[in-house]
Amino acid sequence: MKLGIAQFNFTVGDIAGNTARLLAAARDAHAAGAALLLTPEMSICGYPAEDLVLRHDFTAACEAAVRQLAADAPPQLALIVGYPERSDDGLFNAMALLRGGAIETVYRKHHLPNHSVFDERRVFDSGDAPCVFACGGVTFGINICGDIWEPGPATRAMEAGAEWLLVPNASPYHLNKERERFAVARARQIEAGLPILYVNMVGGQDELVFDGASFVLDADGRIAAQYPAWQEGLFYAELEGKGCNGPQQVLPDEEAAVYDALVLAVRDYVGKNGFKGVHLGLSGGIDSALTLAIAVDAIGPDRVHAVMMPSDYTASISVEDARDMVKRLGVRYSEIAIKPVFDAFRGQLAPEFAGNPLPSPPPQAGEGANARPKPINDTAEENLQARTRGTLLMALSNKFGTLVLTTGNKSEMAVGYATLYGDMAGGFAVLKDVAKTRVFRLANYRNGLSRVIPQRIIDRPPSAELRPDQTDQDSLPPYDVLDAILAAYVERDLPARDIVAAGFDAATVREVIRLVDLAEYKRRQAPPGPRITPRNFGKDRRYPITSKYRPDLA
Repeated sequence: MKLGIAQFNFTVGDIAGNTARLLAAARDAHAAGAALLLTPEMSICGYPAEDLVLRHDFTAACEAAVRQLAADAPPQLALIVGYPERSDDGLFNAMALLRGGAIETVYRKHHLPNHSVFDERRVFDSGDAPCVFACGGVTFGINICGDIWEPGPATRAMEAGAEWLLVPNASPYHLNKERERFAVARARQIEAGLPILYVNMVGGQDELVFDGASFVLDADGRIAAQYPAWQEGLFYAELEGKGCNGPQQVLPDEEAAVYDALVLAVRDYVGKNGFKGVHLGLSGGIDSALTLAIAVDAIGPDRVHAVMMPSDYTASISVEDARDMVKRLGVRYSEIAIKPVFDAFRGQLAPEFAGNPLPSPPPQAGEGANARPKPINDTAEENLQARTRGTLLMALSNKFGTLVLTTGNKSEMAVGYATLYGDMAGGFAVLKDVAKTRVFRLANYRNGLSRVIPQRIIDRPPSAELRPDQTDQDSLPPYDVLDAILAAYVERDLPARDIVAAGFDAATVREVIRLVDLAEYKRRQAPPGPRITPRNFGKDRRYPITSKYRPDLA
């Protein structure tokens, strides 16, 4: 039999739009000779709908859409769609089998994930009954996403008579996630002895990005079909007994997958939220250069406006490299010097700063050189420059209806090497979950496709350029050391003493951990950004801002 796989990009809350796409896919699949069409988890309303599913009007709209879809879809087709089902028994993450103009049966998800970015137990109740049905001479069972990550539901489907297991998913991407999915699916195939058809959604939703990469495992646990990552499509599989004929797409390697994830995340965040385009500050450094390349690949050069905002501390080569890059990409480019605004801020703050070890403005015309203290460049003055830039970018955003992309990376966000209301000002943090060492790798990867980032940007020592001759390593350990410590402390939750035991300097570990903990209040105010590691700053890692706990190195 021929089976359709709707690896689609749904929008949360667009019930009418999602349903229209499902109906069109159902008609196309039927016309192509498919007997069954499988769609991803929560395909009617998008995933994750979060607290929207607690609204009775929302679930009622989803229910009405499912019933209308059942009435409108080809009656001969077995169409499986996901939605939040509200009944007298509770509220469930459910898949409905639509056939013959009606809802034939419903499967309720058993295992509700409640870890990392998932908190389904907060909004859903658990089902406990298997669901099997016959189609095209084959008996199918259903498990939803998290159900196959635990033993039990697959076996119950087999015991109820299933010969194939259909697994609709909304499984978000992180590094090497496809390997985890294959391992889990093979474990369930061994447990229940059933071949598995695994369909996953694709697209960006706030912090999450879904990679698709649907696949089929045959009864021997081999990948009988592999569908593409990062691409929408209505795909097909020809089931033959316990096996399958289908395409064998090659999945991208790690750097390509991360880059594709970031591009898709930007494209969908801009598009689904209705922004006309993006603005970003282009500094001549590698972070903003990579962000610019991603933005252009996501939405095209005509919708990207890069702004260089030089100060007295901006190196001439930074301006030269910025001009070089925008020519390569063909984006709109502006230069707005921040000195007049910065000086005005300092002048207004002069009475407050007087007598304090904070920056004072330079002598005014007609005043003696010793009339006021010599200006002191400290954090307040450095941050004032960053906040001047943030103000200018947000003004452009307001005027032109664009989204400001921030350019800071995960390493900087981890240790607070970022300015609130300055370089953190914006709507979407593209590199929020990308460590600095990976920024360099991604820049080289993108240049391997076409050389859009000037090599000098990649080769120069990173600098915020907020004071003379500044480099990041004036304040931070070398990035290879910093990122390794951060991966251990932030992503793996290793105790400080274990990090030191792994060979890192105790004083360096102590200082990095101190900076991470102190910066929690900053990160809580940061814009969302795409998750590409198993532990991002956002829904994944929820630490209190006010806390006296400090890890012990002993």
